[in-house]
Parts: sequence; structure tokens; C-alpha cells
Amino acid sequence: MLKRIMAVGLLMASPAAAQTVLPTWSQQIAIREGWLLKRHQMILPMMRRHGLNMWIVVNEEFHDDPLTQLVAPPRPYTGGRDIFVFVDTGDSLRKIALTGFSEDNLKRFFESTDEPRPAAQFLGALYQQYRPAKIGLSINGGRGVQHSLTKSAYDFLVRAMGAESESHFTSAADLIEEYLDTRIPEELPWYTMLVSLTDEITRKAFSNDVITPGKTTVGDVRNWLYDAMWKAGVRTWFQPDLRVQRQGAINDSSRGFLGVAPEKTVIMPGDVLHVDFGISAMGFDTDWQKMAYVLKPGEKDVPEGLKQGLRNTNALQVAMMQHQARPGKTTVEVYEGTMAEMKEKGIEARIYSHPIGNQGHGLGASIDFRSASRTTTTPPKKLRLGSYLSVELATTTAIPEWNNQKIVVMAEDDAYLTENGWVFFRPNQTAWYLVRPK
Repeated sequence: MLKRIMAVGLLMASPAAAQTVLPTWSQQIAIREGWLLKRHQMILPMMRRHGLNMWIVVNEEFHDDPLTQLVAPPRPYTGGRDIFVFVDTGDSLRKIALTGFSEDNLKRFFESTDEPRPAAQFLGALYQQYRPAKIGLSINGGRGVQHSLTKSAYDFLVRAMGAESESHFTSAADLIEEYLDTRIPEELPWYTMLVSLTDEITRKAFSNDVITPGKTTVGDVRNWLYDAMWKAGVRTWFQPDLRVQRQGAINDSSRGFLGVAPEKTVIMPGDVLHVDFGISAMGFDTDWQKMAYVLKPGEKDVPEGLKQGLRNTNALQVAMMQHQARPGKTTVEVYEGTMAEMKEKGIEARIYSHPIGNQGHGLGASIDFRSASRTTTTPPKKLRLGSYLSVELATTTAIPEWNNQKIVVMAEDDAYLTENGWVFFRPNQTAWYLVRPK
């Protein structure tokens, strides 16, 4: 059944076919629950590596914990306070679901009764039975998913397990990072499909199907992207952004980056366009940046200076992905090695890549100019085999046809790490997308 779904999706993703069609919602749940069976097998070794005897994830109605859909079946939970407990018994992993409502599918993954057990009573008995030295919770981590436990839920756990238990509470941040940064082979073809869909929507957004130079605004393109996601049955984890670089114009900046164009900006012939866009589906996020040029009347191709700008960005991608990155290398090693290559080539470069997968700005090793240059006592993180990365970077190039005005060519492509470096899920952009004059 799932192989047939996959075959249909990949067929639809071929260049000559129509837009990629994702599985139905029920099919997506079935696929993700298949992944969950294998991901649960990783939990006990990870708990032991991080010295945890018990791991508790608490989901609250109207305040879903971002881990819930990734450690439990990806279905709605509305029991007020639903609790998922993982216990290292010494021999095996015991998994218990304490939910407000009975859920048949939970029984495939957790101990779960038809009549929900009082969580406060059961947690107390569980603590007394195992006396765990360290109980991992989503507290004191550096990122939202690592400190998502509410004060109310924390206090509830103390009351339920007894005041003594609080001294055994500890942060599960490192476990959470490893769990979310570890991919399984079964996920790869489906994430590839999501990247393909992201690419297809982006290409159409930067075409004459959507843009009429002199008429279409940045806001029009942004709204089209929202509607395209609606039609495709996906969501997004951030607002699509567009940037416009124009000959003779000084661009605004934000946080040291090229500023997002106001929605009222009318796209004109000669403009350099940039889009930052990603989708959310099947428990995953994608992230994608592409460049387009709006041809002037009479122009048949992109000016050579712009082509060189894109070639510079492609050279930066090759250096970081193929020459420098290997599993086990530190983020600082990869960053500094890549920037040294760029210096030798005379290319003005900036790198700000980040992990991706279950979250758009995921947990794991980032190749980023801010973290690479930061003085810290924390050792730099090492690259993890199989992890996903949003390869986000840019180069700045003087354009002779624009009186040597500098333009920024930004790129962002999702990739996965192999023994020989990162591999793109979808071929990277090596030629400018073209929007033709009216």
C-alpha cells in the first residue's frame, strides 16, 4: 500500500508531470506511524547515552508540546493533560501513555488502557517502583522544544510523583536534540517529495504565470504562495519573504541581511528577485531560497555579471558541501575551511546554514558565521551522519552592467549528510529563473 502511494507521488514529481500530489491525511498518518515504530527503538540507547532513567513528555490542550507528534502517534490529543513516559527498566524500555481519553492507536506504541488511569496516582506509583536517579524533562534547554514544559505541568509532576522526585528532575535537552537530529532511511524519500513540491511552487511563483512586470506586487506573489500551499494541502512554518534588488537603488537591511521588500513594491523589468519559502507537512519542514531576474524589453538573457554572481554562490555551495563537510567534523572546521576557500577565490561570502527536518530551524550542528566566530567554553558541535541541513548562504558580487553596484545572490537548499559530504534533495539552482516582460 505505502509503496504504491510512494510510486504515485514520485511519478507526479517528475519534471514533465503535474504538481507533486501528497498522500491523503490518513495515509500520511499511517506512514508516520510506521516511522514511529523504528524511532522508538532509538530511545533506550539515547536515554542511556545521556544518563536518563526516565523521560516524560507532557502535552496540554491548547498548548501542544512540539515533541508529542514525534514521540506518539501523530493524532490530535485533547485530554487536558496527556503524558507520555519512557522508563529504562534495566532490561528494556517501558512506554506508558496517560491520556485523558482512550485512543485505540496508542496501544500499538504504549501501555494504554481503555479506561484512562488517573495520571497523578499512576505517576507516583511509577516513581516508587523504579526510583529513577534522573528524570528527563523539557526544561532548561536552549531552544523552545527543549524547554517547552509549562510551570503548571512541572508543578503537577512534583505533586504526582512526590516532593522527593523534584531533586531528580533534569533537562532532557541533549536527548531531545539527538532524537530530533537523527533521521531514519524510511523518511528520506518522503522528505525528498516535500522538497520537490517546495521547488515546484517556487518555480511557478517566479514565472509569468504569477508575475506580470509593471503590475504584480511583492504582496501579490506572497498571497499567491499562501494560496498555492492551500491547494497543495500543506502549511508553512514562516511567512514567505521576497527581496528586490534594483539597479541604482539602495536596499534596506535588517539584522545585517538584505531587507524584505514592502508588499506594495511593484516588480519591474530589470529587477533581481529573491524568495525565502518553505512548507510544512508529514511532521517535516522545508526551507528554500531562489533567485530570479526580470528581463528588460529586448533582453534575451541575464546580464553576464549576474551570471557570475550565481556562479560565485554555486562555488560556495560546492566548497562547503563537498570539499569541507564530513561526518564527525566540527562546525567550526567546516566553516573556517569553506571561508578559506572563498578567500583564495576572491569571493565575498557569508554562511548561515542550519539543521532542518522536524523543525525548520532544527536542532543539531549549524554551519553559521555567528556561532563559528563566537567565543564560548562549549565545544563546537560535530556533524551527524544522515542529518538534514538547510544549506543557507550568499555571495556578494559587483555587477559591471550595473556600474559595479554590488548584488547579493542568496541560496538555500535542503540536503542530507553522507560519508562524502552533503547531497541536495533536489538539484540546486545553477541558472537564473526568468520572468519575461509583458
